[in-house]
Formats: sequence, structure tokens, C-alpha cells
Amino acid sequence: MKVKSKWLGNMAFESELNGHKIIIDADKEFGGDDKGPRPKGLLLVALMGCTGMDVVSLLKKMNVPITKYEMEVETETTDEHPKVYKDIKLVYKFWGKDLENYKENIEKAINLSQEKYCGVSAMLKKNSNIIWSYEMMNE
Repeated sequence: MKVKSKWLGNMAFESELNGHKIIIDADKEFGGDDKGPRPKGLLLVALMGCTGMDVVSLLKKMNVPITKYEMEVETETTDEHPKVYKDIKLVYKFWGKDLENYKENIEKAINLSQEKYCGVSAMLKKNSNIIWSYEMMNE
């Protein structure tokens, strides 16, 4: 994988990944202009994208009838530099009909993602605990 990044001035950078451009910047209090997200926050987006794709793919193969799927993550950083994430709390949220009948499949899909497939989880776990839970809502 090759990624390019060019400085746009102040604290902003434009990165190009697989033909997609992403602007990364800092808060005004740190010399930025808030033109884009912060780099560490993008790690959480990457985590949700990685595990999210795993889980939805596995649930499709298991014929779990989800109609809506969301994730939320919360974390804090350590006080000392380098400031890394402490516990990362990840909540998977599923909607569908009679999901209680698929509880084991949902847990299996999340476990497989977290323990086997999601490379972003594997990397983040070297510094942070990932604590996950899930919620099922009927439609």
C-alpha cells in the first residue's frame, strides 16, 4: 500500500489513498483551521469500517436478517505523550425482525471480526483494550 500526503499550510495535510482525497487538520487551538478530522479520530473510523465490513459480510453469509446496522465508539486518551487511546468502547447496534433468534450468530460474527479478521482491531489492541457490546432492536 502506498499513500501520499502533502502539506496544505498551517497544520493541514491532504492525503490520497486509493484515489480518494482526505484532508486532515488540527483544532484552531493547536494551529490548525479545522479543515478536516484529526488523525487519531480517523483510527476510530477505520476500526468501525473494518469491523463493520467484517460483521455485515459474516451476517449475510449466516442469513441474519438485519435491516439497519450502526456502530458507536467512545474513548479517552492518556494524559502523557504520546497520547494514546485508553479503553475503546465499541457498541454494535442491529435492527431487524426477530433478531433474538439470531443472537448466537451476531455474537459469533462480532467475535470473528474482533479476534480473527479485523486488522485495525489487531493493531489498536497492541495499545488499547477494545471493549465491545451489542444491542438488538426489533422493527
